[in-house]
Amino acid sequence: MVLKIVDMKRSYEQLIKQHFADHTQMALLTGPRQVGKTTTSQSIQPKNNTYYFNWDDIEDRQRILQGGQVIAAYINIDRLRDKVPLVIFDEIHKYSQWKSFIKGFYDRYHKECRILVTGSARLDVFKKGGDSLMGRYFYYRLHPLSVNELLNRPPSATDIQMPVKIADKAFLNLLKWGGFPEPYLKQDQRFYNRWTRLRKQQLFQEDIRELTNIQGLGQLEILATLIQHQTGELTSYSSLAKKTRVSVDTIRRWTGTLESLYFCFAVRPWTKNITRSLLKEPKYYLWDWSQCTSKGGRNENFIASHLLKAVHNWTDQGLGEYELFFLRDKDKREVDFLVSKNQQPWFIVEVKSSIKEKLSPNLALFQKQLSLKHAFQVAMDGDYIDRDIFTLDKPTIVPAKTFLSQLV
Repeated sequence: MVLKIVDMKRSYEQLIKQHFADHTQMALLTGPRQVGKTTTSQSIQPKNNTYYFNWDDIEDRQRILQGGQVIAAYINIDRLRDKVPLVIFDEIHKYSQWKSFIKGFYDRYHKECRILVTGSARLDVFKKGGDSLMGRYFYYRLHPLSVNELLNRPPSATDIQMPVKIADKAFLNLLKWGGFPEPYLKQDQRFYNRWTRLRKQQLFQEDIRELTNIQGLGQLEILATLIQHQTGELTSYSSLAKKTRVSVDTIRRWTGTLESLYFCFAVRPWTKNITRSLLKEPKYYLWDWSQCTSKGGRNENFIASHLLKAVHNWTDQGLGEYELFFLRDKDKREVDFLVSKNQQPWFIVEVKSSIKEKLSPNLALFQKQLSLKHAFQVAMDGDYIDRDIFTLDKPTIVPAKTFLSQLV
């Protein structure tokens, strides 16, 4: 079974619903532009019991600037209701005093309403003054669509799920069009081209201007293009600095900005317990894997994005502390990805385009060094096999369709 357009519901909807069923703390929901935060947040409760305030809307901004009491009066917070209302503040991180406003509103009204804060920049990064929100929220990260989400499966109470078959066409469309809902559902090249251009304009002409003090936007765009063309490669900050004609320190700051605004994400090397470990800069991948310029880069980015979504989702649900790394030693032996669980290495993944490629000897080498439970060589073109691959304890070539269906 594959999700149809008319049935498009994000698994995060149920996740946030469960949050408010179990907790009184705020939910902070972040993710890239156009990944579905607004649609998801407004689907949690009936519209007649949901109040949405968007900082980018002039009238909503004026109400927010007048303070929490004005918001409370506007939604009639003192009125008796069958169900506690949901109050959504969208893109409020653009307000210089957002943290103080949210803290004050929560402290005064959290018993009378539930509060959801959403934004397309990381709310844990753009903290511009005010007291700490510690203890007042739980953090959730909304990712693009994935294989498992297209299968329309509810959130799992465990990290690994049993495999389910996804149609070949749906899998290939996800790889081609990316996981952002609109281009995936449209699957139209002209729409995709316009959507991509607009999203880039919003990033460089709106978000970066509003949220940072960066002046050299032209050079920053060059940096973004360079990252796009070297997806998954070892990063050389000095090389990037030379090509963009800025300092290495500036490159480090700018890559951090591009991460915080969900253009790219970094995967760093795992160095514990590795013989002749090599401390290197991170590898960068795109949040929109459809923008990768090479087939191999897109395949690797596709798997990286699914793994990042999994470790974020498992961590946000409270199942443990999960992280994503890559492996490389001084002898240049490398494995694309390592997933850790509670600071301990759990499984490793090598990405290959073809099921016919030989098993990488590095999988067995690193599995032995790190005492890993699982080591997979994920083949992008492999046919689905109805088998729980997380019962395997030795390096094995597995199809991407099976592997990804067992994640999130």
